[in-house]
Amino acid sequence: MNRKAILVISITALIGMGFTLKLKDQKNPWIVPDAAKNKKNPVASNAESIAAGKALWSTHCKSCHGAKGMGDGVKASQLKTVPGDFTKQDVQAETDGSLFYKTSEGRDDMPSFKKKIPDEEERWSIVNYIRTFKK
Repeated sequence: MNRKAILVISITALIGMGFTLKLKDQKNPWIVPDAAKNKKNPVASNAESIAAGKALWSTHCKSCHGAKGMGDGVKASQLKTVPGDFTKQDVQAETDGSLFYKTSEGRDDMPSFKKKIPDEEERWSIVNYIRTFKK
C-alpha cells in the first residue's frame, strides 16, 4: 500500500473509533441511586446562590462544560466522554438531587468534586446555576 492509502485508512479508523466512543457514552446511562435522586436542594435558588454557583462553575466546570453549559469547553475535545449539553431538556428534567450526585461523585472523565468543593452548599449552588442554562 502507498502512504496515501495508509493515511486514509488510518484517519477513517480514528474517526470510527471516535464515533464508537460517542455511541458508548449514549449507551452508558448514568444511574443515580433513588435516595440521591430524591434528595431535595436545601439551598434556595436566588441571586446570591446563582452568583456563587456561577463563580464555582467558572473555576471548576467551564473548561469542559463551556461557559453556557453546552459541553463545548476548551478541554471538551480532549475527553473520552461527552460532557453533555446542560441546556437540553433531558438534563434540565433531571432532579436537583441527580445533578448534585453527579457533581459530587463524578465518573469517567468527570471528577468527583466532594474534595475539590467540600462545602455541600457550594455544590448545591452549582446545581442552581445549572438551572439557568435553559434554551
